[in-house]
Amino acid sequence: MKIINALVFLILFSTLYQAQYKLAFDKKIMINQNKLSNQQMLLNEINPYPDSADNPVIKSFADTTKTSLPDTINTSLTDTLKYNMYGDLLNDNPLYNPKSSWWMVALRVTLANATTFAIDRYIFNYDFSRVGFNSWRHSFKTGWEWDVDRFGMNYFFHPFSGAMFFNAARANGYTFFESAPFAVLGSLEWEYFGENTLPSYNDIINTPVNGIFLGEIFYRLGSNILDDQTTGASRFFREMAVAIMTPTRFFSRLLQGKLTRLTTEEVYQKEPLNLTLVAGYHKVNAGRKIENEGTNSLNVNITLDYGNPFEKRSRKPYDYFRLKTDLDFGVGRKVIDLITGYGILYGSNIQTGNLEMLTGLFQHMNFFDNNTFELGSIAFGPGVISKMPMSKSTSLYTNVHAGIVPFGALSKRLGITDTSQVRDYNYVGGAEGKIEFAFNIGGWVSLSFIGYYWWFHTFIGLAGNSYVGIIKPSVAFRIFNNVSVGFEHLVYYSDRYPRDFASVHSVRTEQKIFLQLFIEEFKFKR
Repeated sequence: MKIINALVFLILFSTLYQAQYKLAFDKKIMINQNKLSNQQMLLNEINPYPDSADNPVIKSFADTTKTSLPDTINTSLTDTLKYNMYGDLLNDNPLYNPKSSWWMVALRVTLANATTFAIDRYIFNYDFSRVGFNSWRHSFKTGWEWDVDRFGMNYFFHPFSGAMFFNAARANGYTFFESAPFAVLGSLEWEYFGENTLPSYNDIINTPVNGIFLGEIFYRLGSNILDDQTTGASRFFREMAVAIMTPTRFFSRLLQGKLTRLTTEEVYQKEPLNLTLVAGYHKVNAGRKIENEGTNSLNVNITLDYGNPFEKRSRKPYDYFRLKTDLDFGVGRKVIDLITGYGILYGSNIQTGNLEMLTGLFQHMNFFDNNTFELGSIAFGPGVISKMPMSKSTSLYTNVHAGIVPFGALSKRLGITDTSQVRDYNYVGGAEGKIEFAFNIGGWVSLSFIGYYWWFHTFIGLAGNSYVGIIKPSVAFRIFNNVSVGFEHLVYYSDRYPRDFASVHSVRTEQKIFLQLFIEEFKFKR
């Protein structure tokens, strides 16, 4: 069931999202922020959640939604604002999203596990689903282990389950941090009662932590899709999309009568989505040279930027995040080539002259699963996102991150040896660094560079240290409107130093020729 839900979600996801910086936040909104703050505070004293259609503050925003805030504004009143610069709520309206009791949320987490178990046991008849008092007693008596499940199961499907547990709370009025314990609860229930294998250390880490990462992203995207003011076909397809993406949120809405309720105003926080869809030819070489050996495939690249990182406002978890994924068709069962991204946990905006920055603490998720290497990691660390206008139509964007990796996985020193159902990777920990540059020249040429670097120390598996790097320079030329054509070159290299064996050094290159469609400030409009 996890696999079916995840694949359906990916089909939906691949039709919706991908973002690059382009000129996404170069526009200028020439408004008086202080005047709007005063207007909004006055309105909030009369009605804390006025109908946006009749709100003069929203009308003021609506007239100027094509640009960003001026470089010099007074941010002392940002915490009093109810709306972002696009006229959308900064927080879910609590009048329409009351907080359920903790035991009710726990019950929904348990029902989610019970539903998955019933499908595994009585429809697919999986061996691991043959559980009972004997298996439960064995799990409690024997204790925990590091399991041998394949990479995709541990680093994609388990986090996907964790996202469902997280959303059981998030969709019932709980905040980001309040929802996190329920992801742990769901994982513990499954480890002890949902399967007859011993509970595993790696699952109790991956399922909640990466599940929280995916869960908040799913919740934010679902809130952008939902609109309780709509009816008919529009309402049906919105609810269906959320049901596929987050079944636990759909189930909560069903029990609460939200599937059919009608409101006269927006009730969920919404942020702008900048997305790009990229598709094209993908060549993977056996080594560093471009040659006949290797693979050829159709690649679909998807990147999503949620929220404006340069809007002056108070910040809470995941008001801004970036998510990238690559889907490769024609290389076997490893269709999901990568999922990587980060979301802000805590931060603030800083401006020095024309240089605008978002600084803070970020959570990272990395998932690389291809026929050359497997790499998964959880990371936390500081980051800086910046924009420097060079001229009226040219800007330089940079993202710089450093992080501690408390837990991750890396394929063994000789690469992938078994892609079926057995673990062919080591459990590792260490550190990572990320750097991204995007230089947009006059809106017609876009130059970008992405670099990743990891240091890993193996603590379960073949002892030793590994150093892995990926660099991706690319160039895109706009041919008309928001359509561009481009070329990307990727270099993957690894240096592995096992304690008891000879070191291994490898390099692989890839090339992509692609067509790109950029969609700026995408919204699911009524």
